[in-house]
Amino acid sequence: MDRVLLVEDDLDIAELIQVNLQDMSLEIIHQSTGETALALLENSHFDLIILDVMLPGISGLDVCRQAREKYPEQSILMLTSRDSEIDRVLGLELGADDYMTKPFSIRELQARIRAQLRKVHLIAERTKACQQESKATRLTLGALQIDNLSHKTYLKGKEIPLTSTEFDLLYFLASHPEQVFSREQLLSSVWGYHHLGYEHTVNSHINRLRTKVEKNAAKPEIVQTVWGVGYKLSKQGVAA
Repeated sequence: MDRVLLVEDDLDIAELIQVNLQDMSLEIIHQSTGETALALLENSHFDLIILDVMLPGISGLDVCRQAREKYPEQSILMLTSRDSEIDRVLGLELGADDYMTKPFSIRELQARIRAQLRKVHLIAERTKACQQESKATRLTLGALQIDNLSHKTYLKGKEIPLTSTEFDLLYFLASHPEQVFSREQLLSSVWGYHHLGYEHTVNSHINRLRTKVEKNAAKPEIVQTVWGVGYKLSKQGVAA
């Protein structure tokens, strides 16, 4: 049974979410503050954190940042209000894998949760396979090496620390070098869903990825923008 940490101070919303997720066979642990959530994370494992931005005391954004620093592969879905675009942007930049705006459709929330948990299960399968295999399988493209079993990435021999979503995004682009993908195509292929209005999720992850793999994120040579179309991974950019 997958374990979900729900951090939401509005008890009515928290109860509504828990009731509507009962048929998904999830163990849901509810916390009302960021402080208690972080304390719980110290000793407990959760497959997914559903995190509200507006919390009493420490904010959801701070919880996201601290959780991401300590647990790089933790899956995080943030909840924001409809008119708080800055919170959505900051949440993604701080490491959230996805976000939803209130009010939201329960069916869409369920779909987002399933998409995140599929990624969690895939990572677990990769880790298990890596432990069983004597030789890891790697995707090599010039100076870029991506180990799909151990979930590690190397550029010119140096390991690049990536979140699980950043890894999946880079691996997908590297698997199709020089092929241009729109934001909608990346949402569908990497996040596992397609909903209009959430293309900014892709933009934020591309920006974060560039800060880690590019010499100059403002002038990317590896993950390039094809204006008016989308993004691609350049063979020349990762040439050895």
